[in-house]
Amino acid sequence: MENRIKVLNLLGLARRASKLVTGQELVLSRIRSNKVNIVFVASDSGKNSLKQFTDKCKSYNIFLCKSFTKEELSSAIGQKRSVVAVNDIGFANRMKELLSD
Repeated sequence: MENRIKVLNLLGLARRASKLVTGQELVLSRIRSNKVNIVFVASDSGKNSLKQFTDKCKSYNIFLCKSFTKEELSSAIGQKRSVVAVNDIGFANRMKELLSD
């Protein structure tokens, strides 16, 4: 459980460092141009959104995390969002490391 909190804290830090992309359309365009390293989709998002981001991330070989709810993601970054992507390799690698433990 502690690693989940660390990942959420890192998301907040990445937002303050302007290393996040938020919103479905922006995240999709960044996935297509391979400019993001990890994508977070809220587990309680709509079925179509989950499928769309799962398929896109799989085809572009981008790490996808569906472990957090809309509320958790929103409170971590201070904006109401269900899709968030990190475009910094350092933040992304640390988050992947914490999520895989």
